[in-house]
Amino acid sequence: MNQIMVTLHLSGIKYFLRDILTTLVQTNQGGAQLEDKKKLDLASLASIPLVMTLGNSMLIPVLPMAQRELEISKFQSSLIITVYSVVAIIFIPVAGYLSDRIGRKKIIIPSLFISGIGGLISGLCAWFIPHSYWLILLGRFLQGIGASGAFPVAIPTVGDMFKNQDDVSSGLGVLETSNTFGKVLSPILGAFLASFIWYIPLLAIPVLSFGSLLLVAFFVKPPKGEKKEVVTVKKFLSNIKKIFKQKWKWISSVFLIGGIIMLILFGTLFYLSDLLEEKNHINGIKKGFVLAIPLFSLSLCSFITGKKIGENKALMKWLTFGGMVILMAMMIVLSFNPSLYFFIGSLFIAGIGIGLTLPSLDAFITEGIEEENRGTFTCLYSSMRFIGVAFGPPLFAFLMTYPIRLMFWLSALLALLAIIVTLFFIRPNQVNTK
Repeated sequence: MNQIMVTLHLSGIKYFLRDILTTLVQTNQGGAQLEDKKKLDLASLASIPLVMTLGNSMLIPVLPMAQRELEISKFQSSLIITVYSVVAIIFIPVAGYLSDRIGRKKIIIPSLFISGIGGLISGLCAWFIPHSYWLILLGRFLQGIGASGAFPVAIPTVGDMFKNQDDVSSGLGVLETSNTFGKVLSPILGAFLASFIWYIPLLAIPVLSFGSLLLVAFFVKPPKGEKKEVVTVKKFLSNIKKIFKQKWKWISSVFLIGGIIMLILFGTLFYLSDLLEEKNHINGIKKGFVLAIPLFSLSLCSFITGKKIGENKALMKWLTFGGMVILMAMMIVLSFNPSLYFFIGSLFIAGIGIGLTLPSLDAFITEGIEEENRGTFTCLYSSMRFIGVAFGPPLFAFLMTYPIRLMFWLSALLALLAIIVTLFFIRPNQVNTK
């Protein structure tokens, strides 16, 4: 049975990758092609969310092993994920501001380099220094600084690359799919590498980061005639304040929903990782495949959604609404503590809900903000997502000391909040760049 499940999962991943490559080389939306010279640019940019996601999510199945090897608590192990995200939250707005002022590529390349150095420090300290928990956190701190200027800046870069909004939506769908596919691959690759030595996933991070750096350096070209206006900090803050005053309802709603989704997703994955190993004695690569099942539905649905939404902001709103309804329903189901198979099936459906929502949120921000401030706002949005990533695992680690139903009822209430906000505060006719 397990062998059949793994075979089906690998087959699904194979066809999913084929569809992504087909999208990059064939027609896009209603027959319009992506500009030929931009295909390598987009493929190179898509490596960034893949690498950044692997650099964080790949460690989720490793945390129980890190607990034992480093002799730390469950809460301390969750901080290996959290410190990376908290640091990114702080520096993402700075990266966004600089990318709007001096150019996207000039921020992305140094960021990937810093991320690789941080991963190298964590891996080498775990390898050579006993009880190196705090040094590992130091490396993750640096990695978080690098992450702040990588994926968050890649999102507005897609908006700069294409003039056609359908191409922008499709390009963002590819980035979001690469991000979520990284989540699918992460537990499998992390568990596989850790099956040799637990810290090998840490050592893989610099290899991945420097590989993405080379792709971006050689293939991503700034738009022709790109000249960034030098704007004083005072004027910049004035512009941001003005945009928030005009569009605060839908912008704040998108920020809030993105944060809620990441909190529920990473908190639930942290709980599932513990559930598989501690209560069901499923570990190693088998555990990685099980963790990847709900993430696969998320990734596939993100890919399809990004291809279909185009410029239809009304569709984006109702996909966001429907996706959050699905997520809330599945959290209610999980509060009844179902069997493991039913638990994973419910998360698979929840992944579909998240996959409907994330590309729509990306498109709202990218298509609704003027180019000169797009990097700042997409980075602020990414900060909210990182807040969810940062606080999901420690919050769920704390809630795991209480009855499990409390954890999922809280998640359902947060999803309900997102539903209400979507219904009343996101108005498609207000989401524009005028």
